[in-house]
Amino acid sequence: MFIEKAIKKLSVKENLSDECAYGAMNEIMEGIATPVEIAAFLTALRLKGETTEEIYSCSRVLREKCLRVKCREENIVDTCGTGGDGGNTFNISTAAMFIAAGAGVKVAKHGNRSITSKSGAADVLEGLGAEIYTPPEVVERCIEEVGVGFMFAPMYHSSMKHAMSVRRELGFRTIFNVLGPLTNPAASKRQLLGVFDKNLVLKMAEVLNRLGTKHAMVVHGFDGLDEITLTGNTYVAEVMDGDITEYTIKPEDFGLTPCLPYDIKGGGPEENARIIKGILSGEEGAKADIAKLNAGAAIYVGGGAKSLKEGIEKAKESVKERRALAVLNNFIEKTKVV
Repeated sequence: MFIEKAIKKLSVKENLSDECAYGAMNEIMEGIATPVEIAAFLTALRLKGETTEEIYSCSRVLREKCLRVKCREENIVDTCGTGGDGGNTFNISTAAMFIAAGAGVKVAKHGNRSITSKSGAADVLEGLGAEIYTPPEVVERCIEEVGVGFMFAPMYHSSMKHAMSVRRELGFRTIFNVLGPLTNPAASKRQLLGVFDKNLVLKMAEVLNRLGTKHAMVVHGFDGLDEITLTGNTYVAEVMDGDITEYTIKPEDFGLTPCLPYDIKGGGPEENARIIKGILSGEEGAKADIAKLNAGAAIYVGGGAKSLKEGIEKAKESVKERRALAVLNNFIEKTKVV
């Protein structure tokens, strides 16, 4: 069995080949590996450190086994991040998806309930009044008619159930924390992907490149956020048509005023829902600025702008003209037909 071979290699800190990593993850997802084997594999891999090859190989398994969403539009964007940054901000990428959609970019967001924060994407969407248990046909209709769709991870990755209890008992980050953003059921080729660790930025960019991504920004704030931050610098690895470019950006580059971490804090699902509604209704401040900043990046990678700066300007217009708010309201109504 591949899982046994993988554990032996990992125990002596030996990197796994594509075949071995793929085979081991496949046995986990098929329910062949035992809980003890899964725990040993995840722990040993975490202690050794995941390579780009291992992340790529494991992501292919999850992509092949997920429930698919078929979209007519090719330039679909995902704003799913890894989470786990411990920042306790409001749901920035969720706010950003409505703003980006209001600017004309189609968004297929892949997300889950809270794992490390007070409110995950699924939690805040429920707080906003949306139905999150939406089958592929409803998600497809939402994307086509509204401009945004949400795929609740447990519904679309049922094979993950075999590892769920082990992950919960282990209680620390494993490779599964980085696989989520790489396994969008709509197979988006454009992405804004925030990561909790600076060392993951280039790795994730390389994996996205190998998976055939057309345009993506993998980002990590110097304050630890898995978003483009407003408190200071953000490290970026941009994937575009086979090339990867690394650089650093800061709020002042786009005429935005830096803020303190406290200024972008959030709370539970209800509070974060109120914050998002306020932003989309035109409220100003640091929370609105960071939402527009990240929405601008989504618009840029989605092909709706020629630069990040132009994307941010389009994000501002989306909010000012209440198009983002209209997307939210339409999205809520469309999901209720389930």
